[in-house]
Amino acid sequence: MADELVGGRYKLVVRLGVGGMSEVWAADDVELDRRVALKLLGRDADPARFEREAQAVAALAHPNICRLFDYGEAEGRPFMVLEYLGGGTLEDRLIPGEPYPDEETERIAGEIAAGLAHAHARGLVHRDLKPANVLFDDEGVTKIADFGIARLSGSGTLTETGTLLGTAAYISPEQAQGLPATTASDVYSFGVILYRMLAGRLPFEAESPIELARLHIQERPSPLGEVRRDAPPALAAVAEASLAKDPDARPVDGAALVDALSTGKPPPADAPTIVAGPEPTLVIPRGRRSDRGRRPVWLLPLLVGVLLLGAAAAGVGVALLVGRSHHSTPTPSSVARKPPRSNPTTAPITSAPTARTSTAASTRRTTSARTTVTPPPTPTPPPTPPPPTLPPPPTSLPTTVTIPGTTPPPPPPPPPPSP
Repeated sequence: MADELVGGRYKLVVRLGVGGMSEVWAADDVELDRRVALKLLGRDADPARFEREAQAVAALAHPNICRLFDYGEAEGRPFMVLEYLGGGTLEDRLIPGEPYPDEETERIAGEIAAGLAHAHARGLVHRDLKPANVLFDDEGVTKIADFGIARLSGSGTLTETGTLLGTAAYISPEQAQGLPATTASDVYSFGVILYRMLAGRLPFEAESPIELARLHIQERPSPLGEVRRDAPPALAAVAEASLAKDPDARPVDGAALVDALSTGKPPPADAPTIVAGPEPTLVIPRGRRSDRGRRPVWLLPLLVGVLLLGAAAAGVGVALLVGRSHHSTPTPSSVARKPPRSNPTTAPITSAPTARTSTAASTRRTTSARTTVTPPPTPTPPPTPPPPTLPPPPTSLPTTVTIPGTTPPPPPPPPPPSP
């Protein structure tokens, strides 16, 4: 077919490649005197898909996307005329086992991301991004090509859900499961390319496409820091973020990739999953006040001691009253004469020693009375009263403490007259 004139204008020079869908030729545009790439539909290929690619490329105009010049039909075979890219493909430049130069990797990754951003902004998903579809012109500018299975948003798909599209080594997990491709699917394929350029190998390798697809769905690639310790951290972070299994956890589209590469860190995903532990419980004590006007801390132990002492005095007083109800009145000789005193309801903190003295005196009087008076038959002793329940610590420190007073004994009877 060499030297054949297609469409009365394009002279075929040499065939560059052939596949199931099409064959590509280097051709000369005899009217404009320039070299072009002419793509002819394969003999048994689907013309609707071929036309779809032409429509997709015609909707794009970007320095990092291969341009479409013309579309037509010759002898019943559709053809499209594309920009000729004489710099070869990225696949031709990658050497197995050797990382690509870091500076070139950064430049090429940025140009691929820019081309994807332009396509995604116009509703176009490539769905088959791989090094063989990344080409270079004579000046080395990166160009995305071969939109043969691209999908335009708002139009019908050429394949139904469940059909596996894309090359197995670069396919996204959702495509491997037969789910619809999105802009995040192109981001995943971009991540595989960038991983390979940085590590010198693919993130997943297997002998069969089915096994490769399974690895993309279920397994996680080795971290780039383990595969190559001197890999640029910023590029490694973008590659690993792009390889997230969940599409919502990746950079959302080409524009997000451009931002990530320019800032040196991947952007947050649209719908990140945050797993957090239980929230800490903040315990605020009751009666919390500011430090202003707060009494000294040393008063609290003293207050507790006074309360305990008062409670003990109250218990002794109760026991004394119970004892008097079951015993005869003591004789005058056994009771120390003591002037009556008042029964205050409150006493300052300094009255604590007085309470202790009166308690001891009451105890001595009770004991003396029991030793000098012959009691009637001893009745059944009353049950021991339960110990008093201490009140809860107050929220504020009182200035006075209530100490229950003991009931003084009645005055002794007058002495009998002398004979």
